[in-house]
Amino acid sequence: MSESLPIIAILGGTGDLGTGLARRWTEAGYRVIIGSRTQEKAIDAVNNLTAVMNERGIAEFTVEAMENFEAAEIADIVTLTVPFSHQQSVLELVKPVLQDKILIDVTVPLVPPKVARVQLPAEGSAGQIAQNILGEGIRVVSAFQNVAAAHLQDGNELNCDVLVCGDSKDARSEVIKLVQGAGMRGFHAGSIANAAAVEAMTSVLIFVNKQYKCHAGICITGTGEQ
Repeated sequence: MSESLPIIAILGGTGDLGTGLARRWTEAGYRVIIGSRTQEKAIDAVNNLTAVMNERGIAEFTVEAMENFEAAEIADIVTLTVPFSHQQSVLELVKPVLQDKILIDVTVPLVPPKVARVQLPAEGSAGQIAQNILGEGIRVVSAFQNVAAAHLQDGNELNCDVLVCGDSKDARSEVIKLVQGAGMRGFHAGSIANAAAVEAMTSVLIFVNKQYKCHAGICITGTGEQ
């Protein structure tokens, strides 16, 4: 990776969460590639994002559409925003081009229809599954599971913190830069094993959202960080 901003691919980036992150990073000046299983879906997402950027008066930005494999091959940092049921197949597809890169896994192991109930996999977490599939040569960092897509999409200031888990502190630091680029605070939250707690919190927040008709997030207090 050069000293310039890294190229970011968002695999499965056509959903609300993926396009929300794409919007935030594009506005921050990153070159963003929206990946999908089909080029057509990626193009539609890029066209929609381009319209949003034009409405906001942002003239200079770079966002592109590609299939998942090509997007992962070109990018410096790859973000995975697919449903849990598709996590393994997408990771196995792109694994050959991820060596020595950072993979940000945003996957949450939700099990419909009871998505407001914590149901973690036998491996402990989706983040741990990703690390097991990809191996030691690829640094997996788990992040963004507790951020409501609606807040990423609306373009307003975000009052939400992001817990960042991964076995490589350097990789976590790189992801925290992206958290800040998306307008939030990021915190080192330990090894990939700790992703279990963060992923579990997503189901808790889904319950809170339903109970209070809101889009709740988390905030870390007492650190002195502003």
